[in-house]
Amino acid sequence: MARRIWLPYPDVATAEAALGPFPAGLEIDCFTADGTWPDSIAEVEFLVAPYMFPPTKVMTRVGEMSSLRVVQLLSAGYDTYVPYLPAGVTLCNAAGVHDASTAELAVALALANNRHLDVYARNMPTGTWGNDFATSLADRRVLIVGYGRIGAAIERRLAGFEVASVTRVARHARTGDVPVHPISELAALLPDADVVFVITPLTPETEHLIGAAELAALPDGALLVNVSRGKVVDTDALVAATASGRIRASLDVTDPEPLPSDHPLWRTPGVFISPHVGGQSTAFYPRMERLVRDQLARFAAGEPLVNVVA
Repeated sequence: MARRIWLPYPDVATAEAALGPFPAGLEIDCFTADGTWPDSIAEVEFLVAPYMFPPTKVMTRVGEMSSLRVVQLLSAGYDTYVPYLPAGVTLCNAAGVHDASTAELAVALALANNRHLDVYARNMPTGTWGNDFATSLADRRVLIVGYGRIGAAIERRLAGFEVASVTRVARHARTGDVPVHPISELAALLPDADVVFVITPLTPETEHLIGAAELAALPDGALLVNVSRGKVVDTDALVAATASGRIRASLDVTDPEPLPSDHPLWRTPGVFISPHVGGQSTAFYPRMERLVRDQLARFAAGEPLVNVVA
């Protein structure tokens, strides 16, 4: 008997053009979370959630998915889906899909802020030639908080910038060629960090991981780059710290999100904001397609899935 798969494409022909021939034994329907639902809702076993849609749109009728066994996300973050996951259903994230794109943006956010590119862009409409002396990534001491796949990708991209040092932090210490400090040592490491990249998952343990005390521990002139989740940083504490002018921040994620148009972070000097676009580049599609192809092949063959997170 064929096993029912829902894929996030407008039609099966488009899905097959992107993913190639489907493994034998799979029956494909398409679901784009646009308000319409395939008639096979009681038969779907494997659902690939459309990218950048809130779980409420994707999982609103999950109670009718009586055959559901797997939800495959196209994002690395998965915290918002966990509350909607029925018992016995496997949740897989897209670890690896966003490494290149998010790491590239993280470094770009650091460069844009350090080199005042946002200031120069605002000067262009008036033709203002307002050059100044900026901060280089060269000779900066870098701290990566959340040293997983994306953290490692950020470090690889920093290799050509002549940074003074890279210190790595993860939940647990790791030894070897690339030593990693445990999160319990974060407070002791912050005073020696000129640039802090935050790329840790959002969990109950990491919510407000970076708060007033952590921001106060940073040296004057430090730059915080958050490409993880907005709630990993305490927004009120960040507003106060950046408003003082003592530290700066580049943010691809905020809390709340989207950031309201009247929020003070929009107008705080030294703060640069992009609208949660870390994974949204041309690098997304080939990596996403490879992951989905591999997962469908594994599912059809009864093999263990990769990237299981819940």
